[in-house]
Amino acid sequence: MTSPDQPPAAGGYRQNRFALPPGAAELLLIRHGESERATLAAPFPIVDGRADPALAPEGHEQAERLADRLAPGGISAIYVSTLRRTALTAAPLAARLGLTPLVEPGLREVGLGEWEGGLFRIRVAENHPTAQQMWAQESFEVITGAEPTAEFTARVRGAVSRIAAAHPGQRVAVFTHGGVIGEALAQASGSRPFAFITADNGSISRLVISPDRWVVRGFNDTAHLDGTARADGLAPA
Repeated sequence: MTSPDQPPAAGGYRQNRFALPPGAAELLLIRHGESERATLAAPFPIVDGRADPALAPEGHEQAERLADRLAPGGISAIYVSTLRRTALTAAPLAARLGLTPLVEPGLREVGLGEWEGGLFRIRVAENHPTAQQMWAQESFEVITGAEPTAEFTARVRGAVSRIAAAHPGQRVAVFTHGGVIGEALAQASGSRPFAFITADNGSISRLVISPDRWVVRGFNDTAHLDGTARADGLAPA
């Protein structure tokens, strides 16, 4: 925001534009590219208790387009989760910027209990009764063995806070998962639990973290995927 004692331009005051608060970090929350198709016959491997599929060809293309979009955007650091689809999505951008992605375990996807290995995707597509209950209650806990909501909430908050604290005044690319993005933005906005759960693969959401507040600055930006992105990357926060 402009300072209250800033002198007006000729003819009066212009409308304010958002400026990064002192000591704040801007986190670009990027959902990984599209992953392999799920089948009952060949469940995904499990890492850290989570499904760990590789990227589909479409996901690799999304990763390249993300790199095109973000390479000129003033990225100071790159973070990924423990799951390979985030690392694979981050790889083209990391190569262009000469940055080594940092692994933050707290960025891994929400635990889905008995529906790991790709079964979650299948049951949702089938509109399974438990999936209907999940959407109605806006809670993953209805799935047997799923990560408790309180634990997931604390884990995401801890991961976001650690990253922001390490990068005051900087813009950071955070490659993570749909559930994590939804949880982080819900915490920042005070929204319903699932209000932001629908981030598309390869999308960019923007979160500003200052010492006293979290601010949502964007959600599900896919302009780089449909050819309408700015040529110079991202506008300032």
